[in-house]
Amino acid sequence: MAKVLVAFLFILSFRDAYCQQYDLEYYVATGLSNSPLLKDYDNQILSAGIDSQLVKSVYKPQANFTSSNFYAPVINGYGYDPAVTNNGTYSSLVSVDQAFTGRKNKAAQLGTVRLQGDSLRNGKKMSEQDIRRSITNQYIIAYGDWQQLQFNEEIHKLLSQEDTLLRKLTESNIYRQTDYLTFLVTLQQQELQIRQLHLQYQTDFATLNYLCGIFDTGLVSLTPPDITVLPLPDKTSSVFYKKFMLDSMILDNNQALLNYSYRPKLGIYANAGYNTSALYQVYKTLGTGFGLNFTVPIYDGHQRKLKTQKISYLQNTVAHYKNFFNAQYDQQQAQLKQQLDNVESLITDINKQIRYAETLISVNGRLLTSGDAKIADFVIAINNYLNAKNLLAQNNISRLQVINQINYWNK
Repeated sequence: MAKVLVAFLFILSFRDAYCQQYDLEYYVATGLSNSPLLKDYDNQILSAGIDSQLVKSVYKPQANFTSSNFYAPVINGYGYDPAVTNNGTYSSLVSVDQAFTGRKNKAAQLGTVRLQGDSLRNGKKMSEQDIRRSITNQYIIAYGDWQQLQFNEEIHKLLSQEDTLLRKLTESNIYRQTDYLTFLVTLQQQELQIRQLHLQYQTDFATLNYLCGIFDTGLVSLTPPDITVLPLPDKTSSVFYKKFMLDSMILDNNQALLNYSYRPKLGIYANAGYNTSALYQVYKTLGTGFGLNFTVPIYDGHQRKLKTQKISYLQNTVAHYKNFFNAQYDQQQAQLKQQLDNVESLITDINKQIRYAETLISVNGRLLTSGDAKIADFVIAINNYLNAKNLLAQNNISRLQVINQINYWNK
């Protein structure tokens, strides 16, 4: 009996450890806030905004200052030929270059940056859904452990109350010692089960903290996850479908940029400064100049054709992925809906069985006080009730996990 009392006190100490309560939204919000992946996306999106400004700056006049000063001394008749080097050359120039490009070409360049930003923002939303699903799934698992731990503690409390009565009845020879020992084994098994569930909860709760980036070795009680089936958007407006649309648009834009790169190019330049071989006459060499650059591509060894083929292959790949997604999405949603209906139907049947088991425990409990029931029958009733409750907990977890899978696609 001393061992039973110690085990009971140990079980009570579990409850004292859970002094705080947190809900699902707390863990999801914390996980999203701590995610380095989402912070990486934020920085890439900000960087894409700078890229847009860089593209615009390329089409503005580009000014540069260059200075080149070369001196070739002739010492005692030894040195470079002055007829070639003029004993040195000196120049300092300020040059301005301006490239001319069509508005469509410039729009395509800016479109690259814009599509990159759109792709990053869409990728961030998809990653948020991945993180939300992972954290929610782990929360559901940990909450299932917590539920089973609480339920088994309630059963242990019931058995402990009956233990006091049965021990007295056994001492009065109303029940046999072997019958009481059978009950005592059941009580001790329940204590071991609670300790096992406590360890399982510790492990799954630590995993939840790990996913959320929370460093805390303490234990808290988890509130029931508020998860309901959310309405799904039209498939073609979801972030998952938008990914294929953006990939296709990026490839189309790349093809446009390739075409523009083979058009004639026009640019002008101007400079001002000095360019002389004698510094003492530098004032006579002050001047300015300007020019015109015009380039027409003629032959590139079929590079344009090969690059166009590569883009075509990539577009074909995106189209196959999109078609596969369409078929897979419809099939998966149908399967998840059917799975949810089956689980909910099974939960209804399990609840009926639990009510019968509760009634049987209650009847046997009353009969035990007068010695009109067998301890074995009471133990069987308890075990049936335990099995039914555990089965209910498992299916409740399965139901929440299915809903979590359905809600994953609601962006």
